[in-house]
Amino acid sequence: MDNIKGIIRKNNIRLTKALGQNFLNDEGIVNRIVDAADVGKEDVVIEIGPGIGSMTHELCKRAGEVFAVEIDARLIPVLAQNLKGFSNLHIINNDVMKLDLKRDIISLLSPERKPEAVKVAANLPYYITTPIIMKLLEENPGIDSMVFMVQKEVAERMTAAPGGKDYGALSLAVQYYSRPRAVFDVPPHCFIPQPGVYSTVIRLDIFKTPPVTVKSEELFFKIVKAAFGQRRKTLLNALSNSGCLAQGKQDIRQVLEDTGIGESRRGETLSIEQFAQLSNAFFEKGNSL
Repeated sequence: MDNIKGIIRKNNIRLTKALGQNFLNDEGIVNRIVDAADVGKEDVVIEIGPGIGSMTHELCKRAGEVFAVEIDARLIPVLAQNLKGFSNLHIINNDVMKLDLKRDIISLLSPERKPEAVKVAANLPYYITTPIIMKLLEENPGIDSMVFMVQKEVAERMTAAPGGKDYGALSLAVQYYSRPRAVFDVPPHCFIPQPGVYSTVIRLDIFKTPPVTVKSEELFFKIVKAAFGQRRKTLLNALSNSGCLAQGKQDIRQVLEDTGIGESRRGETLSIEQFAQLSNAFFEKGNSL
């Protein structure tokens, strides 16, 4: 592909801040991201936000098929022109948040074309990073792994362990569905225009089954959200004030005591196993939402 700056200038592209458009301008970083995605000829790749196609170009060289989902209609002809030599590319002009990936993408594969794996690669707009990642994890459309470029602070939250300031509801949600691993950091000067923060490439390997067994996922995540909704409060007070449980404060205290989780602890000190234990205990007490 031609130089990114040259393509932007040639096509008179005005990058839109509202869409969080920051194009990668470093071929070495692009190659490292695709390396992290571990893409092969038997794989189908869904790329979210291909922009003008700098990473798409490398994905098409390595993957069996690439579905590039781009929300900005202005970029579609540029993307098509830059990648016209690839017959394995499918460009979709849509908002990924409005797509059902299983229906709108994966089902488009012919019956005889069963991929070895379905993978996602994306340089996500920072303003909508978390909603996109959670949509993909919760919908479970059959994705095996995902590699994203995200704001460094978000990557730290997704990979955080119990006990630290970065550990929270996002950490537990991501770690319930996947095994996250920060791969490498990317400085601002690798983008056009330069963002005001460092970025991190993170890989999520999707679990076939979650690492803990919960009797109600809805209740599990409500308890997690309640525990971190008021981080400075004790677990007893945070759960009592949240309104997500059928029991009153005294009954909540009793469940905490029965599970061996002290009422004065805070949510940030509980492991995913302890949150599962807690939600299962409340489920058995009548919180079958």
